Amino acid sequence: MRKFVIIHVLLFLVTLVFSDTPWPYGLLVVAQLVYIPVLLRLVCTERDWFWTYYPYVAVPAYASVVLGQVVSTAWDGWIASFYLLFTLYVALYGIARFLRRGFTNIEEFAIDLGLVYLAMGGGWYFAFVAGIDLGFSPLLTWLTAIHFHYSAFILPIFIGWIGRLHSSRVYRWAVAALLSAPMIVAVGITFSRWIEILSVLLYMYGFCVIIWIVWRSLFANRLQKWLLRLAFSALAVTITFSMFYVLSNGFGLFSVTIDFMLRFHGVLNCIVFALFGLIGWSISVPPARFVPPTFPRSQIRGRRVAEEIGQVGKHRGLSDDLTVYGLSSASVSPLIIRFYEQTTDFRLSASVHWHRWFKPFAFVYSFISQRMQQINLPLRSEIVEMTGAIYTLDEGLDGREQVRVWERKVGEQTIFTALYSQHETNERMYMNIALPLPYSTMTGVLELHAVNQGLRLTSKRTDLASDAGVYLSFDTKGLFTLPLQETFFIEQTGEGTLQATHHMWIFSLPFLTIDYLIVYEGEDR
Repeated sequence: MRKFVIIHVLLFLVTLVFSDTPWPYGLLVVAQLVYIPVLLRLVCTERDWFWTYYPYVAVPAYASVVLGQVVSTAWDGWIASFYLLFTLYVALYGIARFLRRGFTNIEEFAIDLGLVYLAMGGGWYFAFVAGIDLGFSPLLTWLTAIHFHYSAFILPIFIGWIGRLHSSRVYRWAVAALLSAPMIVAVGITFSRWIEILSVLLYMYGFCVIIWIVWRSLFANRLQKWLLRLAFSALAVTITFSMFYVLSNGFGLFSVTIDFMLRFHGVLNCIVFALFGLIGWSISVPPARFVPPTFPRSQIRGRRVAEEIGQVGKHRGLSDDLTVYGLSSASVSPLIIRFYEQTTDFRLSASVHWHRWFKPFAFVYSFISQRMQQINLPLRSEIVEMTGAIYTLDEGLDGREQVRVWERKVGEQTIFTALYSQHETNERMYMNIALPLPYSTMTGVLELHAVNQGLRLTSKRTDLASDAGVYLSFDTKGLFTLPLQETFFIEQTGEGTLQATHHMWIFSLPFLTIDYLIVYEGEDR
């Protein structure tokens, strides 16, 4: 690592010596030749495909930056394209990182998005060198390239590492503000000073929270603690300059020039924030808290008709024994237990309610769901009867244990084909429900809780070690955590009668509610 850093520092110093461009151009060059490669070395610790092909895209990219500073030719645009391709390669790695995890661990998502944002910095740099007219002056194009290298690449990685040390709701809101701000800045520069002010306010809010967290966090040693405290505290000064500049440029309330911003805002971000921060993190990078789930998942993909993959008769319920979940007739109504263990003895009616904001998406999705015959819910909210059967899955198809298929229909339309199983992790039992989709499988892993003689099944985790969640898998290795949550609450409301409500959220926004009336029709009724 030391040799790697020395090589890039020397490359930057040599470039600086032979460059005939004004000194402010060094603010971007040092990011391109030093900060970015060192940060990539710290972030991309796995020796996977990224490092296998890294030299083939990185060496031409760094060479193009050096040539762009020391010589000027008619081929400058073509030379700069090597750096653009390199940033696209880094963005591809950010996307691959995200796809291995999904919508979980916002601190890792911050790092992913920083890697993706670098491609935008590469795009603006290419436009500046190639002289492409984007509707802005060359100076503003170059400043935007700097913005996407520092605020949109270095900053997200730094705050991602902070998140590995600290997790709270206030941190998540601050990260959301800081990750959205770079794009809002770009929109504000293009369309409206008011939008630009909004972006600065988001930065100010996010910085205040992150600085407060940094001053309260525990680090590897005293040197790292004070380097990072100093680095993040500098942001309070630089964002104040940014607000003064926006008010000066848009409303004439202050007199703040671009030259002033370069000398103070730019230099503080480049040296105090980026350099001190990089040195601080290089002392010790916190390990990731994300642990890939290892629970079993179904191997069945694509549209599968229940009759083709199973046989009716062996199983009558969704679970053979609900007590394995820590439930009993003392904590949960015996009728609820009977429903899960003798499901075919019950008749279901349902009323589907799409939330108003989601109805246009539900309408578009209905054309797909009718073709798939999966998650094929009615658009109208009138009460419909759901019929169907429980099939015992043919052995060897799924890969999980004790799998049975519950096929539900409304008329001739299949609504759900759900493959029920269970698994145990750390002495805790979960319901493991798979829904085959084209080339993939969606899996809902649910916790079961007794609530006032009722039963709540939920994908919302009660602790960080829980497997609960909604996932998408394309093979037997990776699991993509979807931004979905579901809760199913069932309770007894009368003799032989159950009522249940199924709530679903996307990005914590409610979008679907299904009300069920479940009536027992067994022989001993």
